[in-house]
Amino acid sequence: MSRTFQARRTVARRAFATGFVLLLAVGAVFAQRRGGRGGGGYGWGGGESYYPEYETCETAREVPSHSTGTPNWTNETGFEKDAFTFVRIRRDRAYDCSPTAGQWWTDFPDSDLNLSFRLQQVTSMKTSPDGRVLRITDPGLFDYPWIYMVEPGGLLLTDEEVPILKKYLQNGGVLMADDFWGEWQWKYFAKQIKRVLPEGDWVDLPITNQLFHSVFDLKGPLNKLQTPNIRTGIESQYDGVTWETHPREGSWSRYGSGAEQCIDLHVRAIFDKKGHIMVLAVHNCDNGDGWEREGESDYFFHEFSEKRAYPLGINILFYLMTH
Repeated sequence: MSRTFQARRTVARRAFATGFVLLLAVGAVFAQRRGGRGGGGYGWGGGESYYPEYETCETAREVPSHSTGTPNWTNETGFEKDAFTFVRIRRDRAYDCSPTAGQWWTDFPDSDLNLSFRLQQVTSMKTSPDGRVLRITDPGLFDYPWIYMVEPGGLLLTDEEVPILKKYLQNGGVLMADDFWGEWQWKYFAKQIKRVLPEGDWVDLPITNQLFHSVFDLKGPLNKLQTPNIRTGIESQYDGVTWETHPREGSWSRYGSGAEQCIDLHVRAIFDKKGHIMVLAVHNCDNGDGWEREGESDYFFHEFSEKRAYPLGINILFYLMTH
């Protein structure tokens, strides 16, 4: 592990440890934030509009909210480098992937800022109030020990990006992938990661793994942690369905024989030779909507944001930054 990543993880470990004591003392309580509508409004796949800023933005603060607005906070001057930063990867999309595989800006910027705020609120960890957006080729990549890819079911890495991402992961960085559904989307993501880590093998983490009990003691079965898009989530109070339906490979329909019900949540990892996670993939789950759209529906907030998306996200970050 590089000295930079080791130093930043030491800071995170110290901050998370303090926050963990706080959680034991006061309990894991999330108060719902409600605000005025942003530029979005929920739809089947999230409803994000395109903004020209997507092509140039360096932080999440440069793009309008798609939901109910995002919180603002500040850190003490001089401690900017000691704060955890949510780093979203700007990436290309394959032309022949599943038609429901989304873009890199899905749930952006609300999910990034809301999760960062919750980390700072529920633990003692200091977090960046701005977040970052980077391409893998950006020299600043190696300043951050954790990066996030959303909708990677259509991921397409360039030949230039492959060796850079490999070096990043082998030096101690961690990639988290989230919000992709079905075998078609999994196949595309796994194929791209195989280019980066040809010797890497995926391991399904059982609910007994320490990751699920690092801050919040998450109970099984694993599917009880599944978060869908907000529309499916709201409807689940009537039909019990918490999974999404997406096209099978070669199909353009998410209905009938061309559809796949993506029922089972998987949390999969690739480990290095020392047992450290290099890549963590949360498959058949949309944590980003749980973070992004917490203020749009009381039911969705209490059933998915509060019970699933935030606890799982915080546990993942705690575990990855301390192991």
